[in-house]
Amino acid sequence: MKQERSELDLIKKYQNRGYISNFRCENGLLIELDSKREYRPNQITILREHRFEGMSNPSDMSILYVIETNDKLKGLVTSSYGANSDTNVGEFFNEIPKKNDRSNEDI
Repeated sequence: MKQERSELDLIKKYQNRGYISNFRCENGLLIELDSKREYRPNQITILREHRFEGMSNPSDMSILYVIETNDKLKGLVTSSYGANSDTNVGEFFNEIPKKNDRSNEDI
């Protein structure tokens, strides 16, 4: 299996495919940074997820979620995971219904 180059390379690849919206997690909602639209977990579909370990420190771990909202915004969410994880993002993505997780399908 071919290893992807880096998180930044993947971000650029997805942005070139139209995944340009950026989000933050707050109070159990995912908020699109430009429009300030708010989304609940059942309004999000995970299209792909990628996990990364730091080159110099394997405990520097992050995850890149490639998502689409129910109103067709395509975007990316990045978060640390492991010991230094952002629990807001992790809790939000754990609440996304399994039927909305298509990360094992081709996009």
